[in-house]
Parts: sequence; structure tokens; C-alpha cells
Amino acid sequence: MVSELLARFQALPESLAATPILAIGLTLGAFFAGNWLFSRIGRPIWLPPVVLSACLLSGFIALAVDYQDYQQGARWLTVLLGPATVALGIPLYQQMHHIRAMWRPIVVTLPIAATMAAVYAVVIGWALGATPEVLASLAPKSVTAPIAIGITEQLGGSVPLMMGGLLITGVVATLFVDLLARLLPVEDERILGFALGLNGHAIGTARAFEISHSAGAFASLGMGLTGVFTALILPLVFRL
Repeated sequence: MVSELLARFQALPESLAATPILAIGLTLGAFFAGNWLFSRIGRPIWLPPVVLSACLLSGFIALAVDYQDYQQGARWLTVLLGPATVALGIPLYQQMHHIRAMWRPIVVTLPIAATMAAVYAVVIGWALGATPEVLASLAPKSVTAPIAIGITEQLGGSVPLMMGGLLITGVVATLFVDLLARLLPVEDERILGFALGLNGHAIGTARAFEISHSAGAFASLGMGLTGVFTALILPLVFRL
């Protein structure tokens, strides 16, 4: 009886790996652990909880879980990226009167900033001798993940490489927007939010909501418009 129970216990990891339960549990555990660590170390701007969670999860996968098994199970979570992005329309609606008042600077700023975000990454990669696959993975680095995945697949890039660039871009953009806002100085929360969403996608948007609901609404706007603009323009320009 004891040996039978022991055998079942030893087979439990393999059984869980065949279902999404292990991947979802590990992801949620890393998420809560990352947020806890973030609070314990004083909530530094340069180290957002998503980075801590990603590091914890990566370390555990490297030590104890087959990556392919985790990736297969975590597909259920990636499905939620789309609805989560669409849900950002709620703060957009709540701040629509502010958005209407600033439509001219938004229309002028968005195409320039979104284009530069893709161009400088591709130019630097090309100058360093990157392959077309790497360039295609770097191009949508400033776009929110659900849209960036589709763009990367369309361009023939690597989704894992793109996700790494996405994470680094979000952290660096959030850090530099905060630093420049203090140096210039910029106190308008709408401008800060739009800059965070446009350059830092979901990570920047999360930071913007920490500032205020108005900043979060403009960050949602910047993130969404950047995604739409890049999805329409980048595949056409990249082929040239």
C-alpha cells in the first residue's frame, strides 16, 4: 500500500505536466511571489514585479520543468492577453473628454514615435549584422504582446526572442520616462501616461495606473494606437 502511494506520488509531476495545471500554477505562483518581493524591496522603478516573476519562473523551469511541457500548458494563459488588452477600453471611455481635448498632439506624436520605436531597433540590429529573423523579432518590441506576437509571426521572426525584447523594452522605457519627467520636468499626467503606453506597452501602462487613472487611460490609448499603427504599417515597410 505504501509503495503504491509512493509510486503515485513520484508519477505526480509527469501527470501534472500533461495538463495545464502545472504551468498555470507555476505562473500564478511566480506572479504573486514577484509582487511580494517587489513590495519587500521598496517598489523600485527599475525592477518591476514582472521582471522578478519572470526570473523566478525561468529559474524554476530551468531546474525542474521541461520547457516544452510548460509552454504547452501556458497556452491557456496567453489566450487571456487579448481580453485583458480589450478591457483597457474602460479607462479610455472614462477619460474620453480629456482625450478629445488633446487629439491634435496625439495625431502628430503617434506616427513619429511608433515609427522610430521600430526603426532604431532594426537599424541597430542591421548595423551589428543581425539576421532577418532577429530583425523581424526586434521590430515590434514596443507593441503590446497580443499584437506583437501576430506581427512577429507574420514577419517570420522568433516569438520567444520578441518576448524577451518586449520585456526589456517595457522596463527600460518605464525607467527613462520617469527619469526624463523629473529632469525636464513634465508634470502633466496625460503626457506621462501617453509616453509610458506608447513606449513601454503593458509594463508602462501598469506604471501609469500607479500614477493616476488619467495617466493610465492615456497609457492605454498610447499602447492601443501604437499596436494598431504598427500592425498596419510594419509588415508593409519591413518587406521593403
